[in-house]
Amino acid sequence: MTTYGLSDEHVELANMVREFAEEVVAPVAYEADRTKTLPLDVVAQMGDLGLFGLPFDEQYGGQGGDYLALGLAIEALGRVDQSIAITLEAGVSLGAMPIYRFGSEEQKQEYLPSLLSGKALGGFGLTEPEAGSDAGATRTTAVLDGDEWVINGSKQFITNSGTAITRFVTITAVTGQRDDRKEISTIIVPSGTPGFTVEPAYDKVGWHASDTHPLTFADARVPASNLLGERGRGFAAFLHILDEGRIAIAALSTGAAEGCLEAAVDYARKRNVFGEPLASRQGIQFLLARMQARVHSARLAWLHAARLRDAGQPFKTEAAIAKLAASDAAMDNARDATQIFGGNGFMNEYPVARHFRDSKILEIGEGTSEVQLLVIARALGVA
Repeated sequence: MTTYGLSDEHVELANMVREFAEEVVAPVAYEADRTKTLPLDVVAQMGDLGLFGLPFDEQYGGQGGDYLALGLAIEALGRVDQSIAITLEAGVSLGAMPIYRFGSEEQKQEYLPSLLSGKALGGFGLTEPEAGSDAGATRTTAVLDGDEWVINGSKQFITNSGTAITRFVTITAVTGQRDDRKEISTIIVPSGTPGFTVEPAYDKVGWHASDTHPLTFADARVPASNLLGERGRGFAAFLHILDEGRIAIAALSTGAAEGCLEAAVDYARKRNVFGEPLASRQGIQFLLARMQARVHSARLAWLHAARLRDAGQPFKTEAAIAKLAASDAAMDNARDATQIFGGNGFMNEYPVARHFRDSKILEIGEGTSEVQLLVIARALGVA
């Protein structure tokens, strides 16, 4: 790709992860998808490369980089395998980042070194059967009993929650009432806590190799010190985490859109129809041109949002725009690439078929497209 004004260090990182994706991730992607298995050996290698620690301080085992660097890594992985890309994205944005942003120094020292090295994963339990985009409808409760929180409720669609290296999930829970409204706090629940059950994995349409489970809590007890951040500020804190995560999802979406484009260009050049390459047809040329325009626009959008975030400037609206545009690009490019591939595009061994299944969730997870439109409309002062 062109450099897009990136520093030499960022370009080197992007090229390194792109090479890793092609040489290590891509060869096992189909089998991992077919067997619905997260390849933990690949996750370990990502940890060895420092990918899980990219945007964190070195004092906790991080790489001292920025969110732009993380986005470049996620984009490079998303180009060949969205399941691996979302494992990194969720491991950083939803697992480690809440601890880093809102944890006590003791919590940071306890959890971050293993998370940033890729030796452990954490999940974040926000969504419930009756609380998705309307997360304020949270029903899971946590009641103080002496020096312990007693947790009851359920969560759904929780990424990285049931792997062999999952160390904990951080959940939102109602911890009381404040000004006639629910007081929502975030609490760390270690894996293996009695009363905390990771239910069987979902049978998903896509992201087959990504680990995703519903969770239940039945009088699960954790120490009062497992409160993450200020009591009653859990929902507000997670909204900030979601803003950052939307940049990362936009980067993943851009990678997926580019993977579809590259596969479609290669196929159109090699596939002969009526004695001529498919790419010689102007209709196909125009289709590919539109696919390239989507990739370029999506990349510009997420890079801009990441640069604002890293500069300490407001980025909420730009993150919403990036996620909206990039997830649309991924879905549109997956559809067009599948059409170019014809019957082969319906076969799972071809990456475009997997991208077609995988890309739909990009318009839903970490805030639906409708939520992004609402955020943008509010910024315009019309909602």
